[in-house]
Amino acid sequence: MRLSFLDREQELARLKRLFESEGGALGVVYGRRRCGKSRLVQEALAGRDAVYSVGDDREGTLQRAGLAREIGRLVPGFDQVTYPEWDALLSRWLRDAAPGSILALDEFPALVSAARELPSLLQKVLDRRPDKPVKLLLCGSSQRMMQGLVLDRTAPLYGRAAEIIRLAALPAGWIGTALGIRKPEEAVEAYAVWGGIPRYWELAADHRHLGPAIRALVLSPLGVLHEEPARLLLDDLRDLTQAASILALIGQGCHRPSEIAGRLGKPATSLSRPLQRLLELGIVRREIPFALSPRDSKRTLYRIADPYLRFWFRFVEPNRSRLEAGQTDDVMASIEQRFPHHAGQVWEDLARESVPRLPGGKRSWKPASRWWGGGLNRRPLEFDIVAQSDDGKDLLLGEVTWAERTNVGRLVSDLQEKAANFPLAGRRKIRFGLWLKKRPRTIPPGVEVFTPQQVLRALR
Repeated sequence: MRLSFLDREQELARLKRLFESEGGALGVVYGRRRCGKSRLVQEALAGRDAVYSVGDDREGTLQRAGLAREIGRLVPGFDQVTYPEWDALLSRWLRDAAPGSILALDEFPALVSAARELPSLLQKVLDRRPDKPVKLLLCGSSQRMMQGLVLDRTAPLYGRAAEIIRLAALPAGWIGTALGIRKPEEAVEAYAVWGGIPRYWELAADHRHLGPAIRALVLSPLGVLHEEPARLLLDDLRDLTQAASILALIGQGCHRPSEIAGRLGKPATSLSRPLQRLLELGIVRREIPFALSPRDSKRTLYRIADPYLRFWFRFVEPNRSRLEAGQTDDVMASIEQRFPHHAGQVWEDLARESVPRLPGGKRSWKPASRWWGGGLNRRPLEFDIVAQSDDGKDLLLGEVTWAERTNVGRLVSDLQEKAANFPLAGRRKIRFGLWLKKRPRTIPPGVEVFTPQQVLRALR
């Protein structure tokens, strides 16, 4: 099912401004596969004199012939000529294209793989007639290659792009609209599986309920998303085995570099580069306690950032043999039993993400973090949410739970007791917040309660 175009107003506005600017210009759009790059580009090109072509793995001769056919729709006779080299094709396009024309090359890394000279040729095209108002847009899923083409100082196209857009996943607040989910708590559970990737939402929209969608798309060896992590990693990583092993261990609960290294039988220092690469790609995130310096590596934890990958490495990767053997029912039963814990962790992430965006009256909050360590009473202490107000005078301490039934009085009492032992409280005024699956009938005074409806509304 093709979904309506959601969000992306800022990115769309930037592309439209690029296309309507005077003179020639280069734009770049990149991000992980299936995050909606092509759809964004097509929306931005609608109603314009534009050539849109998608690169693939064919030989350069066939690639040029295919692009020439697309240009021929805009420039009559363009496809009646055989172009032996890319330089000839690009030079003629620059010469014959009408002012305001746009050439959009999607999956640009595939073109470059077959023609390494292409970035240098495009640089010459841009430099040859900088005054001619034709636009070039490059789009690709390989973040490593796209970054290297435009952000590396040694790259031919470095410094020439007027717009560089790294397209992220859609905010969680849109998933209910996309999938027609009315209950906010069900939207959170759907997000805990599909994350914010629009293509996953489109695939899930063909199924009425979450369970059947997981079975058909993820658990089945024939499912469209069953091998998705491998495809995603292959776009950007040379050593797939090492990255997949690290993610598998993180998915099973190893969050410290020392734990991961111990399970792999390697020194922790050997993981620095692969972990850094996974961080740069946004596949994992680094978690440190509130107010702690990022240089303090002893208390650093690594978690899978994307909900779908977290789900896959938690539930699919360790059960692949069983799924291949047709034991889908058994695996699904295990998922159903453990899924509330998984959804609760994603809910905790969403709660922290929502803190700076929630309406707070006279107060506004900086980004929230977890905190763990020793309390003033020298006992282990942990907070799900800690955030400081913009003026630094208030401190928000919060508890997050995904339980069906919650003893709010006990939660607040425990939170207040922990607050009295929090070593970083100082003289700031303490505010308390609860992020709950359902709104309780009674709320203790001085405590704010937030539900999935409020959080998802904030995350749009």
